[in-house]
Amino acid sequence: MGIPIRIDEEIYNEAKKMAKAECRSIPHQIEYWAKIGKCALENPDLPVEFIRELLISKNMDRALAEPFEFKSDDE
Repeated sequence: MGIPIRIDEEIYNEAKKMAKAECRSIPHQIEYWAKIGKCALENPDLPVEFIRELLISKNMDRALAEPFEFKSDDE
């Protein structure tokens, strides 16, 4: 369920441009920015690009994942 909110026109216009470029709706673009911002504030030691990649990976199809093989110290 969506909740209408007031938002600065400049932010709306920037979200509109980015949403079109990234094939998202304007509300989804603003949600995306909010998630990245929230994670960045909660984890100030992590680079924003790392947070962005982490959010992308959390939403990827698990069937596309490749297993990671740990090597022992003997190898």
